[in-house]
Amino acid sequence: MADNELFPLVDPKGEVIGAATRRECHSGSMLLHPVVHLHVFSPDGALLLQKRAEDKDIQPGRWDTSVGGHVDYGENIEDALRREAREELGLFDFEAKALVPYVFQSSVERELVNPFIAVVSKDYPFKFQREEISEISFWSPDEIANALGKGILTPNFEQEYTRLLK
Repeated sequence: MADNELFPLVDPKGEVIGAATRRECHSGSMLLHPVVHLHVFSPDGALLLQKRAEDKDIQPGRWDTSVGGHVDYGENIEDALRREAREELGLFDFEAKALVPYVFQSSVERELVNPFIAVVSKDYPFKFQREEISEISFWSPDEIANALGKGILTPNFEQEYTRLLK
């Protein structure tokens, strides 16, 4: 992952208004840049979470959204979603349902989150990206509820889960 990776800058409606590097977007500049999130549910309602690698620059070692990643400059949202699902989980075959985009702000960045959900069998042969993800696991709604607010899950995931998925 290069610090000079180029991200689109967008307005709150998602219209591209410029470009900036990863470093610029994650430096506290609060430049609004788009990301995609895919919440992978099993048919029985469990949610696949990924544990972020310990060397990630944002929220290392915490459990997070099934798939999450930045949109590259010049890439559309659907293509970014498919690319990230392939890269992070080896997930090719899924039907994604779009949820309502929203702005998330942390102490170091501001993102326009484009969330999606999909239902995939627990038997799917997931192949996760070990450079970015240390493990993956399906969590029941009760397991997620018990982990909320305890520093186990990323704040972004907690906010999105309680706002959009619960």
